[in-house]
Amino acid sequence: MSRRVLVLNGPNLGRLGSREPDVYGSTSYAGLVETCQGLGKELGFDVEVRETNDEGELVRWLHEAADGKIPVVINPGAFTHYSYAMRDAAAQRTAPLIEVHISNPYAREEFRHTSVIAAVATGTVAGFGLGSYRLALRALAEEVSG
Repeated sequence: MSRRVLVLNGPNLGRLGSREPDVYGSTSYAGLVETCQGLGKELGFDVEVRETNDEGELVRWLHEAADGKIPVVINPGAFTHYSYAMRDAAAQRTAPLIEVHISNPYAREEFRHTSVIAAVATGTVAGFGLGSYRLALRALAEEVSG
């Protein structure tokens, strides 16, 4: 039996492949979904990948994960830096939650150096392109099996 995992993506991540490819790579959002679901299957996960530009929807998804004890991989996008509503929702987690970033926020503009999510996450993986998601899913597999 597979364990359900949510991979949640915040604003602008649906534009992968066309959005600043020098920063975010050339793989499309569909490629990200395929990567996460494929590796998830190998790890024994039933991965559901979601993306929204709506802060409220992301908060509702975090509530759903907390209520269902569902592990989460989350790339909050710009919400990383200022969404206290999302931070409070993530703090209610009842299963591991791993924050991911495609780029390394510390190698970019100063406003990106602060994450309000990091303090309530199990861990953070950043700077490895879409590999950040693969690393996060592998870390999640370690967390839920241990």
